[in-house]
Amino acid sequence: MKVRIGLGLGTRTQVDALTFNTIVDRLEQHSADSIWLSERINGPAPDPLMALAVAAGRTTTLKLGTSVLVLPGRNPVILAKALATLAVLSGGRLLPAVGLGAVEPVEQRAFGVERTQRGRIFDEMITIMRACWSGASVDFDGDHFSVHDVSVSPVPPRLDVWLGGISPVELRRVGRHGDGWLPSFVTPDDAARGREAIESECATNGRQIDDDHYGVLIPYRAPGSTLPARFLETLARRRPDLDDPSILVPELDEGLPTLIEEFIAVGTTKFVILPIDEPHGDEAWTDHIDHLATQVFSLEREL
Repeated sequence: MKVRIGLGLGTRTQVDALTFNTIVDRLEQHSADSIWLSERINGPAPDPLMALAVAAGRTTTLKLGTSVLVLPGRNPVILAKALATLAVLSGGRLLPAVGLGAVEPVEQRAFGVERTQRGRIFDEMITIMRACWSGASVDFDGDHFSVHDVSVSPVPPRLDVWLGGISPVELRRVGRHGDGWLPSFVTPDDAARGREAIESECATNGRQIDDDHYGVLIPYRAPGSTLPARFLETLARRRPDLDDPSILVPELDEGLPTLIEEFIAVGTTKFVILPIDEPHGDEAWTDHIDHLATQVFSLEREL
């Protein structure tokens, strides 16, 4: 197995063509593992699939991840076609992490799906999409989708689907449908317990997730900075079980490398790091990625 570390861009990312291309090019130059794009319809972040298509055309080794792409509210066959195309044209570098979507009402309205229906829709979509990627003719009748005699090409190479979440329901869904696990705002202890639950569900369903497909998304802050009060309030609501939820957002130079090593110790090998205070402009991003190369990307290694 190998420790692999990529960079994520958040839902508030604002980049023009020059800045985005600079980020992509610099990550490729430093042999970073991957770039991950977040999805938020009601926000400034670029559409993940469109932006990753741009990144694919500028690179040859950089992997391309969505963190996460929302499924409920999309057509599963059309999405399967788009993902298959990007996977093939990028030479198998696509890493789709998918989810149910944000809980904010305005974001849910954008996708037009009732919150209570998202889980059932998601499960049907995953089933249909996997069938489409097999290249065979697909027939499916569910509560939300009906597909008959549909086939999708090009047939993609192995296309691993990553899921997140740490609640019992989410962990069971990973065990039923996921090829990888990429949660956020978790501790190493959470990762260890979550993996046990996922592996138990996998065994129940006759499935297995590769050992190197257990990851984590870690937001980080600039050295010496403090978290905004609103961000701390959000963390506290999300993780009321933690006395100090700020530990989930370490400082870059000291806290982040230490936390990565703690995750590696419990079997986590795939990392997406995400700055909560993003640089502004192509020169600032260049300096930041150069710094990451020495402080964080250098932690990649064979285990």
